[in-house]
Amino acid sequence: MYKKLKLPKSNEEKVANKITVLLSDLSLDLEAIGLYLARTAPHIIYRRGLEVLEAMEYNKQVQEYDRGAYRE
Repeated sequence: MYKKLKLPKSNEEKVANKITVLLSDLSLDLEAIGLYLARTAPHIIYRRGLEVLEAMEYNKQVQEYDRGAYRE
């Protein structure tokens, strides 16, 4: 029997997991978080956040397409 090689997580995967855990807390007020980020974070952080969200949206659409959700 073959053993499955487990590769270490990349930094990007670790960050994605942390973001997932943080956003899973339903007691957080996301609008307040957005307000605080707008006040304290530089504009580049805003642009990078948009880039992550656009990549997430694109990849979710590809997943749905691959599952056949858009088949006629």
